Amino acid sequence: MIDVSSAVLHMGAMRYPKTDHAPSLTPPLVDYAPPMDPYLNVVHEDEHILVFDKPTGLLSVPGKAAEHQDCLEHRAVECYGDARIVHRLDMDTSGVMVLARTADALRNLGRQFQKRKTSKQYVARVWGQLKDDEGHVDLPLICDWPSRPKQMVCFERGKPAQTDWKVIGRDEKSTLVRLSPITGRSHQLRVHMLSLGHVILGDRFYAKDEALTASDRLCLHAEYLGLIHPATGEWMDFSSPISF
Repeated sequence: MIDVSSAVLHMGAMRYPKTDHAPSLTPPLVDYAPPMDPYLNVVHEDEHILVFDKPTGLLSVPGKAAEHQDCLEHRAVECYGDARIVHRLDMDTSGVMVLARTADALRNLGRQFQKRKTSKQYVARVWGQLKDDEGHVDLPLICDWPSRPKQMVCFERGKPAQTDWKVIGRDEKSTLVRLSPITGRSHQLRVHMLSLGHVILGDRFYAKDEALTASDRLCLHAEYLGLIHPATGEWMDFSSPISF
């Protein structure tokens, strides 16, 4: 087996039983210090949905440890009482997230995400210069079990994953790209960019050396989310400015 972190794709993946005898090789989350200012950055609120701009470094949902209970969901419930998680962003990823305020809204939004009725765009800064100005990645992904939560490309057992990308800026050492995920696999954008040989800057799971130290945060941001309002049926667009 060849780990996709070497930027080389492989045809299969070894099977690892999901038991206590196969501990993760990824270091646990330590020194969790989520940003506190602002406590919540509200993009939109009404009686059915809440939309927030999640900062990098804040969990979307609580972690297992007591010291990892602070998260976007916890803060939303604390401030609004009825907030319910619909989808997630990785702790290191910033940007737009929607939460439901009613059971009907939760079911409706859940179906929209499941049936790919929403529209999502991310912006990432990747190491090096992409040769082309746009492209499409179609590579199936599976959990790299002994190194979870890392993912890897696996043509034998991986789940389908597709991403469209387009260059929107370049500098001497990096490329700014807009990413449009067609599917929503864990770490999809990170691994798809890595598969092109251009890891996202500051990625503590996949970047190494200069690409890791080039930024003090993961340069991945959920810039845009479009969805159908669960109560009115109106199409709504939400966006958040990037900060890298």
